[in-house]
Amino acid sequence: MSDAFLIEPDALEARLGTENLRVLDCSWAIPEAGRNPRADFEAAHIPGAQFFDLDRASDPDSPHPNMMPSGAHFGTYVGALGIDAGCQIVLYDDSYVSARVWWMFRSFGHERVRILNGGWKRWKAEGRPIAKGAPETPEPAFFPIRNQPRGIAGWEEIRDALEKGAQVVDARSPERFSGAMDSGYPGVAGGHMPGAVNLPWQVMLPQSGDFTFLPPADAEAAFRAAGIDPSQPVLSTCGSGVTAAILVFQLARLGRAARLYDGSWHEWGQRDDLPRISEGVS
Repeated sequence: MSDAFLIEPDALEARLGTENLRVLDCSWAIPEAGRNPRADFEAAHIPGAQFFDLDRASDPDSPHPNMMPSGAHFGTYVGALGIDAGCQIVLYDDSYVSARVWWMFRSFGHERVRILNGGWKRWKAEGRPIAKGAPETPEPAFFPIRNQPRGIAGWEEIRDALEKGAQVVDARSPERFSGAMDSGYPGVAGGHMPGAVNLPWQVMLPQSGDFTFLPPADAEAAFRAAGIDPSQPVLSTCGSGVTAAILVFQLARLGRAARLYDGSWHEWGQRDDLPRISEGVS
């Protein structure tokens, strides 16, 4: 079954090749992973898909990775993929990035965007069609920017929110959150913000079974089990603003809006004027 946020593999396969459908592989990896997602895409991808390069689509001038770009930058990049206002976009990846790209499109006013439930792993596991090689260069299109993002929080807002006891949720793994494992980024200290709550993204998108997102009712239960009330304002953070979007996505499915701290720990962990708690790397 598909909905306004997700599309199931059988529904996508039935629609491949239809007019105005744009399938984007937005696989990405942190630097320490030593992977080349573009090369992986050319080795195997969903037929007709284009590769969405998160690094190129993000702010080229920010000292932090994956930051939200200007509308002009995003519109130019997306338009070069042949996407215009009438396109229905389906996003997929091999891990945890689709929600970030979903959030970017939605932030700039394009709501005709869904995520392939189960992503690339489920598509392959179900034996669905696979293409290889570099795709044809699409005809450039005009992608309009309908609004400027309003759901982005800066470090000042996060600092003030924590001082007031607001709900700040960190989507990193427990080891990254505690500081028992390093941050994953050179020069960035480990640990977490005092007062933040840890709800690992893997809870919302289990990397087992069919790799699908938790249903809304189960997602709400997971938030509440972590001590978070989804009916109240939530600020989401992670390592570099990517997995935090998974929490935002799941809250959206619950009919709740959330703000995302774009700089996330990559920014916070480098600032000596902001508090942090860390067990240290073991």
